Amino acid sequence: VQLQAFGGGLVQAGDSLRLSCAASGRTFSSSAMGWFRQAPGKERESVAAIAWGGGGTSYADSVKGRFTIARDDAKNTVYLEMNSLKPDDTAVYYCAAAKVRWATTQARLYDYWGQGTKVTVSS
Repeated sequence: VQLQAFGGGLVQAGDSLRLSCAASGRTFSSSAMGWFRQAPGKERESVAAIAWGGGGTSYADSVKGRFTIARDDAKNTVYLEMNSLKPDDTAVYYCAAAKVRWATTQARLYDYWGQGTKVTVSS
């Protein structure tokens, strides 16, 4: 079972990026999926989560209105559309698959993790 995150890069403040996370080895259509990030010197934090079937979403206050999480279960892929990026969004972004179906932000409820993709936002 593997989660492969990609789409990160170096952008300027105000730019947009779309991260993708492709799952292989099994389907996660019955699981919630999430994006987390970890900035240098900081703890990992939840960014966004989406329930199975896309029935609900949850966002960190810092990204509400700028980031959108979506899933395409036919492609076994989850996305994170990031707009109006800020330097504070600089971090390694990880996708994860949860043990539960609801859009949880609790990392302990995620049991599969991708390798991370780095996002750097310059001012």
